[in-house]
Amino acid sequence: MQFKRKDRVGDQIKKEVSQIIQRELKDPGIGFVTVTGVELSADLKNARIFYSVLGDEQKRQKSDQALNRAVFFIQHEIGRKMRLKYTPKIKFVYDHSLEKGARIEKALEKIRSTDNSLSNEKDKNNES
Repeated sequence: MQFKRKDRVGDQIKKEVSQIIQRELKDPGIGFVTVTGVELSADLKNARIFYSVLGDEQKRQKSDQALNRAVFFIQHEIGRKMRLKYTPKIKFVYDHSLEKGARIEKALEKIRSTDNSLSNEKDKNNES
């Protein structure tokens, strides 16, 4: 299977942005941010960078503000580190998929525990 250039560039941007956030940004507002994906336009001039934050809504908002303050610095660093004709314009987008996954997992666990309780009750009634 061949990868498109867009996919390779997106993977490299994801790696670079993750490293920049971890090692180079000194903003105290940035919490534990994880870059979850990068979506590039066909011409590679625009990049939507998806991220998640460990913590509550307040930490997410602080991290969002800090990332938006640092967007030009991050763009500059990507342009410096990667050899591209155009440095993509970056937009950070919060990735809700991890929260959705956690809610689904919680609901499934509740169903499993209810199902186990019903099965145990049924077994007790059958033994009597």
